[in-house]
Amino acid sequence: MCGIVGYVGHHQAYPLLLEGLKKLEYRGYDSAGVALYCRTNGLVITKSKGEIARLEEKIGTDIPTGQVGIGHTRWATHGAPSDENAHPHYACTEEFALVHNGIIENYMSLRRWLEGQGHRFSSQTDTEVLAHLVEHYYNGDLLLALREAVHRVEGSFALVVLSQRENNRLICARKDSPLVIGLGEGENFIASDMPAILSHTRRTYILEDNEMADVTPDSVVVYSLEGEIREKEVHEITWDAVQAEKGGYSHFMLKEIMEQPTALRETMRGRLLEQGREIDLAELNLALEEAADISKIYIVACGTAYHAGLVGKYSMERWLRIPVEVDLASEFRYRDPLLGEKTLVIVISQSGETADTLAALRLARSRGNPVLAITNVMGSSVAREADQVIYTWAGPEIAVASTKAYLTQLLTLYMLTLGLASKRGIEKARIQEAGQALYQLPGLVESVLAREEEIKDMARYVARWQSTFFIGRNLDHAVAMEGALKLKEISYIHAEAYASGELKHGTLALVVQGIPVIALATQSAVLDKSISNIKEVKTRGGYVICFLQDENQDLEAEVDRIFYLPATLDFIMPILTVVPLQLLAYHTAVERGCPVDKPRNLAKSVTVE
Repeated sequence: MCGIVGYVGHHQAYPLLLEGLKKLEYRGYDSAGVALYCRTNGLVITKSKGEIARLEEKIGTDIPTGQVGIGHTRWATHGAPSDENAHPHYACTEEFALVHNGIIENYMSLRRWLEGQGHRFSSQTDTEVLAHLVEHYYNGDLLLALREAVHRVEGSFALVVLSQRENNRLICARKDSPLVIGLGEGENFIASDMPAILSHTRRTYILEDNEMADVTPDSVVVYSLEGEIREKEVHEITWDAVQAEKGGYSHFMLKEIMEQPTALRETMRGRLLEQGREIDLAELNLALEEAADISKIYIVACGTAYHAGLVGKYSMERWLRIPVEVDLASEFRYRDPLLGEKTLVIVISQSGETADTLAALRLARSRGNPVLAITNVMGSSVAREADQVIYTWAGPEIAVASTKAYLTQLLTLYMLTLGLASKRGIEKARIQEAGQALYQLPGLVESVLAREEEIKDMARYVARWQSTFFIGRNLDHAVAMEGALKLKEISYIHAEAYASGELKHGTLALVVQGIPVIALATQSAVLDKSISNIKEVKTRGGYVICFLQDENQDLEAEVDRIFYLPATLDFIMPILTVVPLQLLAYHTAVERGCPVDKPRNLAKSVTVE
């Protein structure tokens, strides 16, 4: 997500901050800013919407001098991209400046309380409450003030604070968002990611969750959030600069696959409360009467987002008992769709700039239909033009092949389904059971990712072929379509997804001895049927790699490879099922020597028709 850089030492801070921020540009951002302590002018804060180059233009030749400072590149969450919403944020007296990655869930209640105490706010961000809290609790010690502040907040944070009252010191803290301290001689660095500091030091402390640090030019002292001193081991970075951008992974795609548990936690944060027992989608302002009155839903999207919509269709029809159509955005407006007056249109776009999806959105609105957008980018065209928006907090995706955006889109659709179900009078106990299962998903995804080596072995077989098939029934068919897309777009292997029950209607003619067939069998209601279809493929010589929930020794004897997934409710299995398929596609592409992050002929965001 956002980028953080901090410096305290004997050199001029501004060029070091700018250098570090530029090393973090790959993470994606919409605004940038710096704050420095200058002996003649006190705390000097400059920030700007847009690229770092715009920030440099704004500063011009009047470059601030000072040997301690903080910098930030922002990816908008709360508050659209603007100069006011850019970091660093400051408090009323402008004697404290703070940068922050993460999401503060209870910022609205804190903001109301602080305003009652006389604090004045200048942005729409959740971050600004942190700066005001530090100011409120400051009593001569910045470390204690920040400790008091973070104990008031709920959510995730990596943050650094600077004060002109203690101008040779930076205080930082971390919870659920990365932060690293670079160790130098007579100088020290703070960053959200390794590339920002690698040209100056390879000796680091990596802060763990619920730790904070007091950083001066000559010392770094790490504490727990309760104030206990922590002994830290120096971590020597051996990666080169390119590897560092990827967090030590070989490709951005693998890094983003591994980030999925975090992306899920960020997307459910503030929405799944009490460990999933409560669903809070107040951001939608969707009245009970409106939700109960919906008679049909259209889901419109492209590519991976379209596949997410297919999963959403199954879930919404099952829970809401109203018809749901899923349309490719590139076809939607050309077939003159029948949009009734009680029809809700949901558009899904990772970038929020997908040309066909925008056109579909505009068609729906021109006919007077309400449009709900699911997107990852605040301030994007889709977000601005839709009637209502739910953001997926996946963070930027660098790899062309979408992974964490897909998972967060699925999670968002599930939460939306449960939110609508609660407004349509569905039994609360059922909704709570589903919400609690959703809440457990990040940990279950981590358990799947820990078994990466099993997938690597399967990939070595698949990589030898020029064609493969994915089969499944019900929700497994929807996930099979996404698995096939991932394989074809990065490994250049022809991959097709079929509903298992359709095999006899032509597809079996293509099954030859040894051809890889990826069989998904996670849906208990159709498990027996799925197993019968798998046996049909195996009888004709296919090499079957099977993914399912529960151990089945009889099936083990029928297939070539089997991967057991953690058990959860059937309707949310797609989030778990797709993860090994992503890994299979990735490792197959690596085995074949393909350019994983930049497959031929493809672009990350399709902004033309």
